[in-house]
Amino acid sequence: MIELLSPAGRWEAMAAAVQNGADAVYLGCGALNARRGAKNFTEEELPEAVKYCHLRGAKLYLTLNTLPSDRELEAGAEMLRRASRWGVDGVIVQDWGLAALAREITPDLPLHGSTQMTVHSLAGVERAAELGMKCVVLGRELSGEDIRFICRRSPIAIEVFAHGALCMCWSGQCAMSALIGQRSGNRGLCAQPCRLPYRLDGGRTGHPLSLKDACLADHLAELADMGVSILKLEGRMKRPGYVAVITRIYAALLKENRRPAAEELRQLELAFSRDGFTDGYWQGKTGPDMFGTRRENAPDPEELFRSAKAAYDREDMRTVPVTLSAEIQAGRPARLMVRDRDGNGSLIQGAVPEAARTRPLEAEDVKARLAKTGGTVFRAKEVEVALDPGLSLPASGINALRRDALNALAALRTLPPRRRECPASPLPEAPAGPGEPRFTVSLFRGEQLTEELVGLSPAIVYLPAERIDEFDIAPYPGRGVEFCAALPRICKDSELPALRRLLERAKEKGCTALSVQNIGQLALAEELGLPARGGFGLNIFNSRSVAQLADWGLVSATLSFELRHEQMRDIRKCLPCEAIVYGRLPLMLTENCLISNGLGCREKNLHGTCRSPHSLTDRKGEVFPILPAFGCRSEIQNSKPLFLADRPDYRRCGLAYARLRFTTETPEECAGVLRRYLGQTEDMPPDFTRGLFYRGVE
Repeated sequence: MIELLSPAGRWEAMAAAVQNGADAVYLGCGALNARRGAKNFTEEELPEAVKYCHLRGAKLYLTLNTLPSDRELEAGAEMLRRASRWGVDGVIVQDWGLAALAREITPDLPLHGSTQMTVHSLAGVERAAELGMKCVVLGRELSGEDIRFICRRSPIAIEVFAHGALCMCWSGQCAMSALIGQRSGNRGLCAQPCRLPYRLDGGRTGHPLSLKDACLADHLAELADMGVSILKLEGRMKRPGYVAVITRIYAALLKENRRPAAEELRQLELAFSRDGFTDGYWQGKTGPDMFGTRRENAPDPEELFRSAKAAYDREDMRTVPVTLSAEIQAGRPARLMVRDRDGNGSLIQGAVPEAARTRPLEAEDVKARLAKTGGTVFRAKEVEVALDPGLSLPASGINALRRDALNALAALRTLPPRRRECPASPLPEAPAGPGEPRFTVSLFRGEQLTEELVGLSPAIVYLPAERIDEFDIAPYPGRGVEFCAALPRICKDSELPALRRLLERAKEKGCTALSVQNIGQLALAEELGLPARGGFGLNIFNSRSVAQLADWGLVSATLSFELRHEQMRDIRKCLPCEAIVYGRLPLMLTENCLISNGLGCREKNLHGTCRSPHSLTDRKGEVFPILPAFGCRSEIQNSKPLFLADRPDYRRCGLAYARLRFTTETPEECAGVLRRYLGQTEDMPPDFTRGLFYRGVE
């Protein structure tokens, strides 16, 4: 049976979910959760929330699914310990360092991999399982066939988003909100720039980044058949009425094993939609039909929500069936055993019955009194009474038996499990950092690789694997330059054979290392026998994440470009670390090809080698180049390049490498920028940004 998992942005939403049939809820507490804008739960409320859920037979998962800095890891560790003590059923995490820490200090607390981990392949699921994950939330962009392939082979449980808002960018890979407004989606404060208007290639203003909400209500039987374990509903920022409505409908569909009726679909859309719903990703069909907007100041369906609230305000919507067995025998204390279907049982003794002076007790009278469980979460499913004749026991004594037995059973149901707590291992020693970082360059087009650029001796040249045939590296052997094939951040299982062929060609051409952007790609490096360097897609934000990459055998790590320079400096570098210090930073990586959606496409191909320049323009006139990416995807670049050559701070961060990321630059500009960073010129770009190097993110 699929577990239905509902959102709880606050206490009332949690109650609404549980009362309407959710098998589990997920919620945040503190700063390390991906919906910091929700009301969330306090540390005083969280243990009470666990009791509320467990008493009624529901699970509670805690979200710690953001990227914590080194200074925040101790708070994350303490929250893990408390969650484990309080009986939280699982913790949803994004950060690899926090996940590794949780495995050490709370080994019995189940870990779930967040969709922010960007796990979207079987190899990624398998690597997450190695780290101790019990469940992984797959990327929302996967099709039904993609999910089926993974589920049938996965060593752990698979969770899938079934209803609610869709991000335009692959989860965990969006930096648009961070770079434009310092509100990081990886830190739980996304400002939703995808909902704003833009112009594609200077044309008409529209909403090319605003996806409709997902709705898989018509596909629940297929999800169950393929082996999905958890069905997730999105909406921690939504009102309790919304949570109640969608939970009630999905719970009914799962319980009754049917498709939604027209009225249920109408209510789902009434609760919240953006010009209707989409199942485009599920069908494997991207395109303009997937997009829609929410009418500005659209009113909530107050009547629907009031009706839902009136229902979940009653405490008897979610009851626990119990069996009560009473023994009332002469000369012995009355006894009552109460059992639930989960194997819990409580036995209570009461007063010794007396001989009846007038009317003796009747078994049916005792049954009727024991069955009065109103005011509790329990429902008398079966009542058994073994009664000797001719006895008397006051009604208050029977009521006390029932009350005490149910209270004892409630205590058993909410008793936290016994779990271990262990100390954290010390971080590995970090060798002394280099005095100055060596420069590396990443290129986008074959023409950017020139004799002039190689002659400036970059330590590493990163070449995109999907465009490897554009690059001629044969003239440069023995020049002291390492050529590294950079893997795409997204590669589904169905695309893996094509990528493997590209990597084999890259190796033949002279690439001696791979830059991996996702944990699912580590197996490719092992297959090819090439060292793996950690790319920026891994979102390395703290020292323990660096240590985790070292445990996996990577030879270097690229730090997140959302870090401030002081945070980069303070990371313990048990691996050589690299940071991007020049270039247009990637804002979004989209499964929907923006060009194909907006203009049509005559160059569609898996390798993402479309050549025509395209761009988005926002309301302020900022122009964001769009680059094609592997799999006919789009990568939106920042409007201005990051530029730090005139500032010495990046040289003092203990970095082994400083990367210049070339995308839209001409070959001459690539060489010129490298000369500037080498101190050979004083040139300055006409327009640039310092990125987040000094500002950081909230």
